[in-house]
Amino acid sequence: MEYFGTLEYVLDVYSKTWSWKLTGKRAVNMISKLVPEAWYGENIDEVIVPDSNESVKQLKAMMDRYPLEILSKSVWQRKVFKTFAPKPSLPPIKHKLNRAKAAEQFRGKLLNFQKEGLDFLLKSSGNALLADEMGLGKTVQTLAYVSTEKQTFPVLVVAPLVTLKNWEREIIKFVKKKSRNGRIIENESPTSTTIRTGKLQEIPKSDFYIINYELLLKRLPDLSKLNFKTLVCDEVQNLRSKTTQKYKAIKKLAALPSVTYRIGLSGTPIYNRGSEIWPIVDILKPGLLGNYKEFCEYFCYVNEKGKAIVLENKRASLRNELQKHVMLRRKKSDVLKELKDKVRYKEVIEADTDYYLEELDKIWTKLAEEQKDAETSFKKSAAYQRAIQSERQVAGIAKLPHVINFVKNIMEIEESVVVFCHHKVIHKLLHERLSEFLPVSIIGGQSDKIRQEQIDQFQRGESKLMIAGIRAGSVGINLTRAKYVIFAELDWSPAIHRQAEDRLHRIGQKNTVFAYYLIGNGTLDDHVADILVDKSYEIDSIMDEKIESFENKDKAKLILAQIHDKISSKSLNF
Repeated sequence: MEYFGTLEYVLDVYSKTWSWKLTGKRAVNMISKLVPEAWYGENIDEVIVPDSNESVKQLKAMMDRYPLEILSKSVWQRKVFKTFAPKPSLPPIKHKLNRAKAAEQFRGKLLNFQKEGLDFLLKSSGNALLADEMGLGKTVQTLAYVSTEKQTFPVLVVAPLVTLKNWEREIIKFVKKKSRNGRIIENESPTSTTIRTGKLQEIPKSDFYIINYELLLKRLPDLSKLNFKTLVCDEVQNLRSKTTQKYKAIKKLAALPSVTYRIGLSGTPIYNRGSEIWPIVDILKPGLLGNYKEFCEYFCYVNEKGKAIVLENKRASLRNELQKHVMLRRKKSDVLKELKDKVRYKEVIEADTDYYLEELDKIWTKLAEEQKDAETSFKKSAAYQRAIQSERQVAGIAKLPHVINFVKNIMEIEESVVVFCHHKVIHKLLHERLSEFLPVSIIGGQSDKIRQEQIDQFQRGESKLMIAGIRAGSVGINLTRAKYVIFAELDWSPAIHRQAEDRLHRIGQKNTVFAYYLIGNGTLDDHVADILVDKSYEIDSIMDEKIESFENKDKAKLILAQIHDKISSKSLNF
């Protein structure tokens, strides 16, 4: 084993108290962030840590990541605290999944892996996280389950606003109506009520109730009276923070005596950090991972920003616990052999650094003034967040001409392309400067009708260019017409990018999907890209046994070469 230094129990010459002496550059750097009371020792890369329960706890957490040679083993063994190891009382879900047959009430045909998904839901007694990669039909598998399991109606579906219409369509498409005496009515669908207002009022009796997360708290009194038996949380990553109002509302709804089945759906249940899985599991199977403090003590360390990060050597064990008791995760590469690859590539492009640095100077000058005038820590934090958003927008504008050229190069070979961006001003500029291609659009604030019309135009080939907001267009849509997806701007969360990529890479896609991340040279993009890679590594190692590569340069470079070759050939012919 490679040690990063030593740990020894010593009598400190200055404080005259027994303390812990820590050596090693990396270990000293980390413990100085975890234990503010520590002080530097007599030698370089040496620190003295006070002997307290909290200090020992932080030392233990750090040593899971940075192993030290312990020179005072007997003292350490006496002092080290006992960590919580989760011991689920629930029996594990059987690993061998069969191809279950959906009941007569389900209208449609399941693929073989979807039949196994139905079997998983049946064996988990409907308290489960269906975490298949995006595009594998989690909605269909859920509807097959509620049509097959006994006593599942009424069903409450909680979903992002942009997916409500999709749930309405899928219910009509895949579920038959059942009369009160149990007779299946072939040509009719169950009753469904979509709740679109926050005003308190009686909700009519239905088989399905559909509501978006943002309205949950306002309608909680009405929802609590519905006596629904199944709770479905679509895009369950919306519940990744236990401090939000929507999480607190769901927690109350999930605990209602009428609720028997709780199903979470998401191809990306972990957005940024592995610890985000705890609130989700706490809804679906409370107690499986202990309370939050116990979970963090056993699985996590706290980084310099105070965020709980799952330790590298605990990620596999966390994944095993999830898969044994609550989570089904299949990748497209495992179950859709006919689906072509998805290839990611970071393409560094030029940016107007003079403009970028000039605007950056203005942003930080303004921030310094706002911080000086801020009366509360909240106002200081808000000013800082505004500065970061401004910097991201400036980075997007600085590289925009080169983004336009990149998109035009691909459009020259007459391929359908989806371009994702973050800021509305970038969205507007892309539309204006790529107007020759008659682009269609997805952006926040669109009505359901206009949004679907734009998607349909693209899927029918009436437009070969889709420009979409990365948050507005990353869930609930199908863009399989295209095989090229370009990220003109980056998001802080790798899960957002994956959701956006998988609008193209899903059932129905016949080509390899190429995802290009355009990095503005010398801008904030460099930093964001590094963070995305680090976050991706933690997420992949918890969710999947195999770590997904962020880039495949050979394939991506080959397609770029083909693009440039075709463009060159065209220009030579003129």
